[in-house]
Amino acid sequence: MDLTSSSGGGGDPRQIEETKPLLGGDVPAPEGTKMGAVPCRRALLLCNGMRYKLLQEGDIQVCVIRHPRTFLSKILTSKFLRRWEPHHLTLADNSLASATPTGYMENSVSYSAIEDVQLLSWENAPKYCLQLTVPGGTVLLQAANSYLRDQWFHSLQWKKKIYKYKKVLSNPSRWEVVLKEIRTLVDMALTSPLQDDSINQAPLEIVSKLLSENTNLTTQEHENIIVAIAPLLENNHPPPDLCEFFCKHCRERPRSMVVIEVFTPVVQRILKHNMDFGKCPRLRLFTQEYILALNELNAGMEVVKKFIQSMHGPTGHCPHPRVLPNLVAVCLAAIYSCYEEFINSRDNSPSLKEIRNGCQQPCDRKPTLPLRLLHPSPDLVSQEATLSEARLKSVVVASSEIHVEVEHTSTAKPALTASAGNDSEPNLIDCLMVSPACSTMSIELGPQADRTLGCYVEILKLLSDYDDWRPSLASLLQPIPFPKEALAHEKFTQELKYVIQRFAEDPRQEVHSCLLSVRAGKDGWFQLYSPGGVACDDDGELFASMVHILMGSCYKTKKFLLSLAENKLGPCMLLALRGNQTMVEILCLMLEYNIIDNNDTQLQIISTLESTGVGKRMYEQLCDRQRELKELQRKGGPTRLTLPSKSTDADLARLLSSGSFGNLENLSLAFTNVTSACAEHLIKLPSLKQLNLWSTQFGDAGLRLLSEHLTMLQVLNLCETPVTDAGLLALSSMKSLCSLNMNSTKLSADTYEDLKAKLPNLKEVDVRYTEAW
Repeated sequence: MDLTSSSGGGGDPRQIEETKPLLGGDVPAPEGTKMGAVPCRRALLLCNGMRYKLLQEGDIQVCVIRHPRTFLSKILTSKFLRRWEPHHLTLADNSLASATPTGYMENSVSYSAIEDVQLLSWENAPKYCLQLTVPGGTVLLQAANSYLRDQWFHSLQWKKKIYKYKKVLSNPSRWEVVLKEIRTLVDMALTSPLQDDSINQAPLEIVSKLLSENTNLTTQEHENIIVAIAPLLENNHPPPDLCEFFCKHCRERPRSMVVIEVFTPVVQRILKHNMDFGKCPRLRLFTQEYILALNELNAGMEVVKKFIQSMHGPTGHCPHPRVLPNLVAVCLAAIYSCYEEFINSRDNSPSLKEIRNGCQQPCDRKPTLPLRLLHPSPDLVSQEATLSEARLKSVVVASSEIHVEVEHTSTAKPALTASAGNDSEPNLIDCLMVSPACSTMSIELGPQADRTLGCYVEILKLLSDYDDWRPSLASLLQPIPFPKEALAHEKFTQELKYVIQRFAEDPRQEVHSCLLSVRAGKDGWFQLYSPGGVACDDDGELFASMVHILMGSCYKTKKFLLSLAENKLGPCMLLALRGNQTMVEILCLMLEYNIIDNNDTQLQIISTLESTGVGKRMYEQLCDRQRELKELQRKGGPTRLTLPSKSTDADLARLLSSGSFGNLENLSLAFTNVTSACAEHLIKLPSLKQLNLWSTQFGDAGLRLLSEHLTMLQVLNLCETPVTDAGLLALSSMKSLCSLNMNSTKLSADTYEDLKAKLPNLKEVDVRYTEAW
């Protein structure tokens, strides 16, 4: 039987090589031919539908026959063949090689040299062989059993054809031919009996390399190629280069039907099955560009919303646990990219640790404003303690695009110092609190970045609407995984406020507890949206609701109240001063549980409670339970008082009218919204010696009124106030002044010389960033 006249094998008839099928039909042996090695019928029919894993290497017996083909049939039908050699063969990308290159396999066999691959079997003999036809002879491979032989057969066929397609598609000439070859390659992968991840990945990598090397394709050619490989993408992630190609298509043709029809199932599979975007960041980028392409359609966010709904499913519980983390990862990366220009321009900006320590690297920009007045004199120690209490810090984070003035204000007393160590990073609010003097600061995004931000913040809103997703979403967002620039952007914090409200309204502890910091010493959403925080734009309404829900669960404990007293006593007092019942209750509990140790702070809280009807009623009820509080009040008002940040003239008037402040010597209104109108109330404080008006809107009219009545004032801080020479000249009548800060005011040199001559007790003065400097 002349085996060269027929080709037997076990592959699919649709598998082709060049212009003829590699595996032909069953050809009967001519009559009178001596029976010997014959094609294997079982492999031809593939009736059993068996699947095989792609072989990369394995042990097998090898025999090489170097005779012309006309003698091959006689050799195969002989009783004995030449000796068989055991070899460990490796199916490399280009050739079949042995781990021990000796004997028959001294030289590797290139796939391009293999003309044909056939299955052989001997009747009445347990031999399972493959016949590889090469120039000048035949290579026989003998496996241990029929299954292993078939596995070698299909693996060799696959390696040979992939090698051929790599060569064919490496130098394309006509793209219509290339497209036909791609379709044939895809069809071969789909019909292969091999079951392995690389079976579908190999064609995708070939096409990916083809596209990366040919960037001048037309749009129609792009779409044709995408449609051709679409069947392989249903169960496989696209390789990195192919993701880059898909991203480009989404950006350039977002309204193409390919985006909806082909990319949608691919992105759905990525979101459902991807385990780590860190290992394949281009999958995340492709998903991000796909969602932006959906947003460019006529329906815009409605299409995105339907896509999110399809990922969640029709039931109340999403069956895919990876969808939410993957969507959040895509959103975070997209939002980060919106501020990447600002982030990359952080030249000379201090690190978080430098901000905490008040340090700054030297640079060419304008130096930062002073943190406090100089106090070498013992008479001024009291003011230094006041400023230390307020913990005022000022640092400029600057770039070519953004200038953010940051400070931190706290009314915590020395007994309530923060627990964070000196070497730890500062709280987020320490880096982002925006002072009134810098209220004009804004971050302007480009049109594309603005659309991207709006799209992905809206997705976060959609995610927060699902009850089953909300606990995990709250946990993922608890560490505040956004850049500082995003949190300093008013539009972003306003839009994100909806998500935080959803967390605050959720009755489940596992959700609303995520509003607190992720660990001690770090700030959370609870602090970020508190009065004075960069995200607060509602005078503390959201903060009050968060406190209410937290106090209503398991947080009605001394630990939570102590945390409020240490970090948010000022906002609590401000809201209580405005009649918020939750904050009134908080202050009463602080007194009842003895959270506050400092007498001045206790007196200030009592005055705040008595300034409103609801506060006065609750305080009287508290006094009925604890008579010692009344005794504390009879001792007189506090000697020190610090008004919370964002307080107004009305807040100050309400507070000062609530009780006796005849003993008040030290008053800090720094970083509040008071104006000259509050001077009418300040002049009613006969014992006042130290007044801090840093970064307020207190002007010349108020300064004239103070100079007429507060003749005993010793320390005055007017840093960053709108006062001018007209008001500063009036200070010449305040002969007791020994420390005066006019930093960053409209002070002239002549006025400064006049003040020095008329104020003999003036020992410390700060005139930096003025004409007198």
